[in-house]
Amino acid sequence: MRIAIFNQKGGVGKTTTALNLGAALQRSGTPPLLIDLDPQGHLSSIHGKTSLPSEQSLFAFFQDQRTLRELEVDWENIGQLIPAHQQLIKVDSIFGKGPAILNKLRHGLDTLDASHPNRPCIIDCCPYIGVLALNAIFACELLIIPVSTDYLSLQAAEQISRTLQVLEPVLKRRVPRYYLLTRFDRRRRMSEDVRGKLRERYGDEVLDTAITENVAVAESPAFNQDVFRRNASSAGAQDYQHLFTELVERGHLPAAPPVTG
Repeated sequence: MRIAIFNQKGGVGKTTTALNLGAALQRSGTPPLLIDLDPQGHLSSIHGKTSLPSEQSLFAFFQDQRTLRELEVDWENIGQLIPAHQQLIKVDSIFGKGPAILNKLRHGLDTLDASHPNRPCIIDCCPYIGVLALNAIFACELLIIPVSTDYLSLQAAEQISRTLQVLEPVLKRRVPRYYLLTRFDRRRRMSEDVRGKLRERYGDEVLDTAITENVAVAESPAFNQDVFRRNASSAGAQDYQHLFTELVERGHLPAAPPVTG
C-alpha cells in the first residue's frame, strides 16, 4: 500500500500524520518506508537528516538516476526514510511536466517493491500542485487529505477535489481518498461544523478518526520523536492509533500479525 499525505494548504498536519502513521505501522510489526517529497524537508528534519548532500537525497533520484533503494536510510522505531533536500524545488523547472517525469516515482517504487513486496510506503507531499505532488498522486494507491478544522481548510479540500477530478482522465482511474480532520477541538463549535460540512460533501470519504489538538503531537517533532515515543498514553497517540485501526478496518493497511507462542 502506497499512501500519499497531501493538502495544498500548509499547517494542516501532513508531516505529523506521515510520521505518526508510520510509527503506528512499525508498532504493528510492519515497518514502512517514508518518503519526504517536500523541499522544506520537515520529515527529514525530524529524522535528523537535514545535512545530507543532495546526491544522498531524493533529489538524486530525479537528477542523477540513483535508485530509491540506494537512498534509503534507517529510521529507528519507524522503518526507512528517503530524505528530501531543498534542491527538490528545482524539479519543476528542470524536468517540465511530461509523462516520463510525472510517472518517475511510480516506476521507482514498482522496482523497489520487487525486493520489499509487503512494505507499506507513506509519502509526505509538498503543499502545492507541481511535479513533486503529481508524482505522489500518480504513484499512490490511497490519498489522505488532512483538513484542519477551520473554514479556509474547507476551501482547500474543495480545491483538491477539483484538481483530482481534472486528473482522472490522465490517470485513467479515480484515486481513492480520505479526508482526515486534524487540530480538532471538541470544545469549539467550529470543529463540529467543519466535520458536518465535510460529511455533507464527501460522505464516507471522511474518516471517523479525528486528530485532536494535543501537546504531545505538537511537541514531539521538536524532540525528533513520534507521538508514541514522546507519550504513548497521550490523546494524540490514541488518535493516531485509531487512525491506523480505521485504515486496517477499511482494508487499506495490514493488521498486526498474530502473536504466536
